[in-house]
Amino acid sequence: MNKIKLFQDKKVRSIWNEEEQKWYFSVVDVIGILTESPNPRKYWSVVKLRLKKEDSELTTICSQLKMEAKDGKYYMTDVSDVEGLFRIIQSIPSPKAEPFKRWLAKVGYERLEEIENPELAAKRMKEIYRQKGYSEEWIEKRMRGIAVRDELADEWNKRGVKENLEYSILTAEISKATFGMTPSEYRDYKKLTKTKQNLRDHMTDLELIFTMLGEASTTEIAKNKDAKGFSENKIVATKGGKIAGDARKNLENESGKKIVTDENYIEVPEKVKRLKGRK
Repeated sequence: MNKIKLFQDKKVRSIWNEEEQKWYFSVVDVIGILTESPNPRKYWSVVKLRLKKEDSELTTICSQLKMEAKDGKYYMTDVSDVEGLFRIIQSIPSPKAEPFKRWLAKVGYERLEEIENPELAAKRMKEIYRQKGYSEEWIEKRMRGIAVRDELADEWNKRGVKENLEYSILTAEISKATFGMTPSEYRDYKKLTKTKQNLRDHMTDLELIFTMLGEASTTEIAKNKDAKGFSENKIVATKGGKIAGDARKNLENESGKKIVTDENYIEVPEKVKRLKGRK
């Protein structure tokens, strides 16, 4: 699970290791925050050499995992857990060292809390959406959509569908049957040019609802048909999406209004647009 965490508005790439039950953080990102160096990667190379000369067990401090870079691609990156980062922080003179240590401890504690009580994770996510300018009505639909998507992903996992590429292909099948566009085409239609811009965060209420219907239908069909593997689930994905697509077309015919819209919330927050629409 890759995440972007913020320390004083600075991004820190991180990965939660479910098996070890702990976070791994990008060392270069941490170095950049602590030193404010224009080239944190080079700074880290110097620190690594010093640690090796001091006979530090660098392999116990750092490992490498794939993380997303600014270009949207994934590269092997030096990462460390909280304990290893404390050792690295000690070797770097910085007035931000103590605040950063406290932040690390808080991040780890909050994640463990969320594992014990998943409702906390949902509450924190809702608060993030509120801060971004989303209405309560939209947030409830978005949260429900996340739950529906998680249920579908669990079902695919049980049925032998491989994550990443196969998930993406099946998701594209559902989207195309539901909206007449793949997610990438949908992103282009909504003018979402940045990798970090989540398509579903720029959907209207009805777009979210039909997305849910397509994915919930796919889950139900997969269960009832006992679809196995990628090929069978691809057929199911098209059928599930078609159910939502047919419902969308029926509503469009009755209402005289298109469901699919090029609207996004990049410049004007969803809550503001909702209020304007009521006037």
